Amino acid sequence: MLSILQSPLIKYGIVGLIGTALHFALLVILVEWGGLHPIAGSALGFIAVLVVSYILNSKWTFTDASGQIRLRQFIKYTIVSCSGLLLNTAVMYAAVELAHLPYLLGQCIITVLVPLHNYILNRRWTFRPDVQEKA
Repeated sequence: MLSILQSPLIKYGIVGLIGTALHFALLVILVEWGGLHPIAGSALGFIAVLVVSYILNSKWTFTDASGQIRLRQFIKYTIVSCSGLLLNTAVMYAAVELAHLPYLLGQCIITVLVPLHNYILNRRWTFRPDVQEKA
């Protein structure tokens, strides 16, 4: 069991579950209590989760020996997350405005697509061990 928890994919999934729970909670709070449009609420939730997920992924999922947070790495992570945000926003727009689906169903679709997109880019670019900047 412990060896399974050493897999970057499993760790990324756990971080993703934490981020997803936070994203959904923020979305509902911003839409239901804050009166924001679902597209804006989803985008703001996504941005808030960016910081939390970067810290967890850099310190636990894709950590190097130093475990330090690096500016270049954070910028790459932010670029990947922003591309995920564009995908997030496009899917929410398509779901809510074009398909007239409930916003939470749109968020469920996003929950499948965006993490897969982000994992692939982060694994291959942001946290690739052979290109991480030196301390």
